[in-house]
Amino acid sequence: MPRLKPSFALAILTAGLAGCATSSIDMAPESPNHPWQPKTDAAGAIVPGPAARSTASTSVLASSYQLPANPALAAVPPPVALSQGHAYGLAELIDMAEAANPLTRIAWNDARNAALAAGITKSAYLPQLSIAAMGQYANAQGPNSSALDGSSASGSGHGATSVLSLQWLLFDFGGRAARVEAASQGSVVANIGFTAVHQQVIFDVSVAFYMYQAARARIVTTRQGLDNADAIHAAAQSRYKHGIGTVIEVAQAAQNRAQAKLALVQAQGVESNAYLALISAMGISPLSKPAIAEMPARALPAPVSDSIERIVSDAIARRPDVLSAYAAERINFARVKSAESEFMPKVFLAANGAYNTGNSSISAVPGIGQQLPTVNLSGGRYGGSVIVGVTIPLYDGGLRQAVLAQTRNDADSASTRLVRSREDAVRQIVVAQNTLQTSLAANAAARELLGAAQTTYDAAFDAYRQGVGSITDALLAQNQLLVAKNANADSYSGALSAAAALALATGAIDSIAAQSN
Repeated sequence: MPRLKPSFALAILTAGLAGCATSSIDMAPESPNHPWQPKTDAAGAIVPGPAARSTASTSVLASSYQLPANPALAAVPPPVALSQGHAYGLAELIDMAEAANPLTRIAWNDARNAALAAGITKSAYLPQLSIAAMGQYANAQGPNSSALDGSSASGSGHGATSVLSLQWLLFDFGGRAARVEAASQGSVVANIGFTAVHQQVIFDVSVAFYMYQAARARIVTTRQGLDNADAIHAAAQSRYKHGIGTVIEVAQAAQNRAQAKLALVQAQGVESNAYLALISAMGISPLSKPAIAEMPARALPAPVSDSIERIVSDAIARRPDVLSAYAAERINFARVKSAESEFMPKVFLAANGAYNTGNSSISAVPGIGQQLPTVNLSGGRYGGSVIVGVTIPLYDGGLRQAVLAQTRNDADSASTRLVRSREDAVRQIVVAQNTLQTSLAANAAARELLGAAQTTYDAAFDAYRQGVGSITDALLAQNQLLVAKNANADSYSGALSAAAALALATGAIDSIAAQSN
């Protein structure tokens, strides 16, 4: 059989490897204008593999871009357990959200992982023990021949080595301490983030609750508006029957009543969307249908009399973003210390103990001289050492210097972020304070408008019913009353939301949950 030349064999091997690298291209869609037909297993799950090829007669319009359904993913998460017949208030909704919202669990796991990371860095202070076991086996045999005689010899040997090693870094000029400090501050950052997530959940649920209550109030006002429209329509029909009204008045009243019905349908749609937004803010299943309690009427917060400087100084030091930025600054300072320690010597202790066993067997046929045909040898040895040493870094091509420069740059950026976070906090607090003041003023104006609109409507409707007023005045007054009631409900909800925004900006969102009890 002819032998292949090395260059030809190498070419064949290279071509084979290249084919292996491109053989998986059939897992991708076959063209940009035809759908991907994935491979599925018996359960319906998509699995890696060559995609099904479409026929040449399949048109683009006839192609389907619908993926196969995985039955294992069809199960909908069950809704949270609810008390039947119980209407949940804001405090109960917040408790439910904090327990069921996936964001709070993710933040909790992040905090736990950061704490474990801090524990991992502390393990650098402890010695490291390791054990290794190695075994070997060797065998050799072969015949020897000469013109006079022939012989054969064989030999085999096997053995095992067990080694116990200890390594302990005794002193490193603060490198480990710096890394432990950085990891511990990382745990602080994660814990602050955990608290920030809960604060955001409280805020989101509170604002969604206030918006839902405003949507509820709009249904009440639109129903009252529909009742008023019915009353005006009945008055118009009565005036027409008694010969003092016109067909146009009746038609205008009917149009106004139809508009009131449309407003009620629209308000019901807004309420449904607001309810879904509240469920989404809680982070529970959309299939959950908790009954929401009516929000008890409570006085809005009084305008803040303290100066904005005092509000900022009291609040800025407890905001999660500022505290997190401060901890991040300390992390980077610790990393600078760790990088600086890499320029210093390190004192270490190393020890090991070993035990070696071996067996060998040599056979020669026939025997050689006085040597027996078969010789078996075995034995074992112990050994160990203890080393205390110092390592001194001399030259690494500037690697440590570059790392130190990077850590110093990061530390400078962290300090700048801390300054920026404080400035952003001040800005957010000022904006939230101004929004609250504006919302309180808007609610006061809306209440005054509501009183005036109610008086105007009562007078206009009574005058029209008595035959001394026009239907135009009555319809205008009725529509303005509806607008005033909606404005009052919206401004009340807006003021509560603005108070929640200020509480979040000042890091005191817990006060919102406490007030809702």
